[in-house]
Amino acid sequence: MNSIIERWVLSLRRDLLDRTLIWNTHHLRHALSEYERFHNEHRTHRSLQAAAPPRALPETITDPRQIARLGIRRHDRLGGVIHEYQHAA
Repeated sequence: MNSIIERWVLSLRRDLLDRTLIWNTHHLRHALSEYERFHNEHRTHRSLQAAAPPRALPETITDPRQIARLGIRRHDRLGGVIHEYQHAA
């Protein structure tokens, strides 16, 4: 478990805390809960072959016409510190 926690703390520091000026305890708790939600719901994980935990792997796109017209939508979290990207329908 020690290696798992070390990886979590390093990811948290690199992705959030090194880029954010924390004002007080309330702000810190908000930022940590938002990062935790991002990490568990959206961020891809190597152990799941680049899928987010609650979702299945996306279907592979092989048609070149489909690849050419992919639309990407970006959603900012924590004032733009964290970005989430999704395919636009």
